[in-house]
Amino acid sequence: MKPAHEPRRVIIREWMSLPRDKRRTPEQADAFTTKAAGIHTFECSGDRLQRIRGWLEPRIGRH
Repeated sequence: MKPAHEPRRVIIREWMSLPRDKRRTPEQADAFTTKAAGIHTFECSGDRLQRIRGWLEPRIGRH
């Protein structure tokens, strides 16, 4: 399993557990990404914020 696989699952689960009106916009995703990056640690060769945002991108506004 890749090192960031478990944090990815946890972060996506946290995002999807938010009420729909709290995970609708890119701005909400940006705020969540910043918060998640401060809480969760994982190895990443690039920008951790971009990595988390990439995980959330297909789920923004999803019902």
